[in-house]
Amino acid sequence: MAERLVEKLAGAVPSWGARIAYGEKSTVGGQDIVPVAIVVFGFGAGEGSGETPPTEKLPQGKGEGSGGGGGGIALPIGAYVPGPSGTVFKPNSIALVIAVTPIVMSVAAAIASVSAVRSAVKLLR
Repeated sequence: MAERLVEKLAGAVPSWGARIAYGEKSTVGGQDIVPVAIVVFGFGAGEGSGETPPTEKLPQGKGEGSGGGGGGIALPIGAYVPGPSGTVFKPNSIALVIAVTPIVMSVAAAIASVSAVRSAVKLLR
């Protein structure tokens, strides 16, 4: 049963993406805007079975199990608004910094790792 639920959720993911990332057009201060967000979500399920061997803390018994869960986050990064030369994207600076920070930190960590490996190789030569 858990497998079918996960398959149904996974099948629906492509249709959720654009509808969640781009919000409904709204009018704010007389201007039409379309909000934009970075959307991340995930879900999972588990199942188990089998005999459990006897231990000091656990008597012998039959193993069973199941479970599932999911979650998501939407980070508003800006909006499309009309401008003099057409529709333009106006970023939410704070949200963009929050969204880009993990990427920048990952790149910095990768560069530091490569640098450390190169230094170690030079010492070994």
